[in-house]
Parts: sequence; C-alpha cells; structure tokens
Amino acid sequence: MKTNFCPGPISRRSFLQFGGLSLFGMSMLDQMRLNAASALGAPQLPQDTSVIFIWLPGGPPHMEMYDMKPEAPVEYRGIFKPMKTNVAGMEICELMPMQAKIADKFNIIRSVSHEFADHGGGHKRFMTGRIPATPTGTINDAPAVTSIIAKCLTEQGGFKDGMPPVVLGGAGSFDAYANGPAYLGASHTPFMVGDDPSNRNFSVRNLAISREMEARLEDRIALRQGLDNLRRDVDQSGVLTAMDSFNQNAFQMLTSTKVREAFDIAAEPTRVRDRYGMHAYGQRALLARRLVESGCRFVEMVWENPFPGRPTPVDCVQNWDSHAVNGNLFNDARWRFPVYDQAVSALIEDLYARGLDKRTLLVVTGEFGRTPKISTAVGTQSKVMQPGRDHWPKAMSMIVSGGGMRTGQIIGATNSRGEYPVERPLSPNDLWATVYQHLGVDFTQSFPDHQGRPMPILPFGDTINELLPSKSA
Repeated sequence: MKTNFCPGPISRRSFLQFGGLSLFGMSMLDQMRLNAASALGAPQLPQDTSVIFIWLPGGPPHMEMYDMKPEAPVEYRGIFKPMKTNVAGMEICELMPMQAKIADKFNIIRSVSHEFADHGGGHKRFMTGRIPATPTGTINDAPAVTSIIAKCLTEQGGFKDGMPPVVLGGAGSFDAYANGPAYLGASHTPFMVGDDPSNRNFSVRNLAISREMEARLEDRIALRQGLDNLRRDVDQSGVLTAMDSFNQNAFQMLTSTKVREAFDIAAEPTRVRDRYGMHAYGQRALLARRLVESGCRFVEMVWENPFPGRPTPVDCVQNWDSHAVNGNLFNDARWRFPVYDQAVSALIEDLYARGLDKRTLLVVTGEFGRTPKISTAVGTQSKVMQPGRDHWPKAMSMIVSGGGMRTGQIIGATNSRGEYPVERPLSPNDLWATVYQHLGVDFTQSFPDHQGRPMPILPFGDTINELLPSKSA
C-alpha cells in the first residue's frame, strides 16, 4: 500500500507538531479496532450534513441575553436594555449588536426546560437525553450524544479522508462536561482537542507522530500486510476485513494532508482570524468551521473562559456560572458578551458566506438558565456586595442557525418574569431529536446496555418542526 507522508519539514505556519500515538490511553488503531466487529450490515447515513455544537458551561443568563423582560420588576429584569434586531419583533441584549445585525440568520428558542439544577445533573440531563441516575457528578450512566453520534457515524465509514467524524474541543476530558460513552465503551468517544487554538503554540497532540516514527510505521504496515493477507484468507465472517478498514483509517488520520490542513488554523488569513477574535471563543469557532468544511460531522466546542491563561477580572467568572459569590453578573456580562457576540456572529456569517448553512446546523446553548430573580452576595474575589443569578433549569434560551431551516424565528416563550415556558414547552430531547434527524441518525434505534437490555437513543422527545429544513432549501 502506498502511503503519503508529509513531505519535508512542517512549515513555520503549521503548528501540528508531531509527537506521540496515544489517544485517551489507547492507540487510534485500538480505538477503531474496537468498533470494527459491529460495523457490518448497518444502514448507510447521509454524508453531507454536519453539526457545530457550542457548549456554554455554567448556565448562560437567559434574561440578560435572549429573553429579556424590560417590563418585569427591577429585581427580575436587570440593568441592560433590549436591542432591536433586523427581524421585526425580535430583541436581544444591547451588548450583542453584531448578532442583532444578522438575526435573520438564526432562531431563538426560549422554552427548553428540565428539572436538574446541579451542574453535573444538568450536564448529564442535557448531553444524554435521559434522566440521570444521580443529580450530581458528570460521569454518565447513559452515553452522551457525542458518543452515540461517534458510534453511528464511525461504523458507517465516518473517517472520510482520515477526518474524525466527531471532535470535542476545549475540554480536558470527555467526562468534564458529561460527554462520556457509558455502556457504548471507550471506542466511541470523540476525538479530543484540548488546547486553545488562539495560543500561538497551539498543537493537536492526538495527531502527532514524530519524523522517526514514520519509518517504523512503514515497517509495521508492511509486516502487518503479510499477516493480514494470510488471516483474511481463512476469515469467513468478514470481521477482519472490517478491522483492516479501521487500521487504514487510523493510519490515514495520522498521515493525511487533509487532516493536518484542517487543524492548521494558522493557515487562515489574519483578517478572518481577527473577525472571529483572537480569543478562545473565536478561534474555537473558526476551528469548528474548518473541521466541518473538511468533513467532520459533529464538532462540539466548549466556550468556558474566553481568555485562558490570563487573569480573570476579580468581579467576573471563569465560566458562565454567574452566582453573586462568583462575580458581578453585570460586569461579567460587559466583559464576556462582546467576545461571545463577536465569535457567534462571525461563525454564522462565515457559514452562510461559504455556503455551509444548508448542510451545517449550529446550536449554541448551556446546561440551563439562571434564576429570574436577582440575588446579591459578597463576592469571594471582589470582597464587595454584588448581583448574581443562580441555577435555573426551568427556563433557558439558545440559538440555532443553518441546517437549511427557516430562520429569523422566536420559538416558544416564558412568562412575564422569565420563570417557566408558557408557549411551545420543549425539552433537550426535542433538540437532540432534531439534531439526530439532521445527521441522518434514527433516534428510535436502540443499543444494548451492560446487561444487554435494549436502550433507545432517545426514550422520549420529537423533532422541533420549526427547525426542520424549509421546502425551498
């Protein structure tokens, strides 16, 4: 088999520094080999749709962002003013003027809710589409959406041109935000990109092989080819042939020019990187666009601290968890929202400008909203009395864009104080049903748990019809 290694040294603009072969403690060959036996005979999935999922851990304040209540009592409504957008009747926070100009390119959902107010329970409830066994902790007892999609897509030849079908960026581990595989097993975890792509020294360590490893890999491949040819001659089940394809996928991913170029964010023009913003939010958004454009099917990017490695202001919060003891809700918004606004608007504009909006669905959300009534407390860092909001899963807001859907809509509504849905009540499962359908995944199918019991991908929920592609798309 002829292989194409990267010719010559990596250019200065390329940050993909070759190093080790490990992926979550196992080689990529091992990971794919675990998938191989179940790959035979499954239905073919669409190959041209993708999802970018932006995760805002901690719980974004819905009444400061997309569900403002200017007529509510002062202890509810906060201090910011709603801003008109380019969609009649749609208003968002005055701190997000870039999104206001392109509101016709996204939808706001205001009526998703659930019952888990702890971060761990909220993460698990949202990311698995199931009622978690425990209300705290982020270790899943049911597989996360990322693992379900990884299983479904990988088993259908998802490593097209070496590109991993599912990527998780900005998380130290898949357990940190309840992205664990549970009974699907470690072979169905997403490809991890933990480093900050806004960092000048950004590298994708899981793609790394050293120059001296190339010859060793070539030798091993030549040896394995002879052994595999012999084993295939006596194999009657076809499993070994399937395993061979996964070996090829792993090697292709390690040596593929397309994979290397997709992750090489430094190749983007300076004006494009600046439009997204040279911070973690912006560069993770840009990397997500590059990945889906190159063939990744589901990319989750965690937007926690917009400036990792820099000191966080004493009255601001490292993530979106805006309790009064953590930070000043309003000062944190002044610090965080402009960065968020820049990154979200740039991503939406870029998806549309590059013609990706028809096939790429963008979802931006956290695990829950914040309490409608403002509280006050002395800040742990600031040492002064300051306002904040606590956890509130009974109401939350999110935005969705692309996917060929009709946009410029407000879906659902909460009551006059932002406490609970009063129109079009939805759950996280309804969102995931829509995402699965977009990717061509049958969310009614089941997988066996550790006891061999069939577990449906979603035990309840249905597609959000307002988010389905328009007939003219």
